[in-house]
Amino acid sequence: MSVKIRLARRGRKKMAIYDVVVADARAPRDGRFIEKIGTYNPNTDPASININNERALKWLLNGAQPTDTVKAMLSYRGVMLKKHLQVGVLKGAITQEQADAKFEAWLQDKESKIAGKTESISKAKQDQREKALAAEAAKNQARLDAIKAREEEAQAAIAAEEAAAAAAAAPAEETPAEESAPEASSEEGEAKA
Repeated sequence: MSVKIRLARRGRKKMAIYDVVVADARAPRDGRFIEKIGTYNPNTDPASININNERALKWLLNGAQPTDTVKAMLSYRGVMLKKHLQVGVLKGAITQEQADAKFEAWLQDKESKIAGKTESISKAKQDQREKALAAEAAKNQARLDAIKAREEEAQAAIAAEEAAAAAAAAPAEETPAEESAPEASSEEGEAKA
């Protein structure tokens, strides 16, 4: 019987979540399995990988073969490195303390990389949000400036119309006064004569 460590799909359409299972190679993909050792959610960024590392290592040391995707996930989680180090301990190449020290150093480096990626993603989202807010504020300011310009143009047009109406009304009022002034001057001319 060949035992595989593989993914079993679940979840709704276009939002798949996978279980990491140990199953007989002849069993259907979503069918019968021996043991569920974790979950994988590719919908998050970075993808969420929750695997029981001890159980996965036990199955790997017992001869279970991971699929390519699961092998990549186990490498990401450090299970494949731990298996490699454990095989070295069993062969006598290194001691258990050396293997544990190497694994702890790798694990700390990996966690810092994951934290850095998560931080850069959140910073990029924050920058994008700030850019969107700044663009929206600039757009709103431009809209307000356009509205103010239209209002000022309307007020200037109203003032011009009022001035034109006042100017038209003023010459009409001044015209009789001017007409009486020449009559007065002609009367003065006749009086002198």
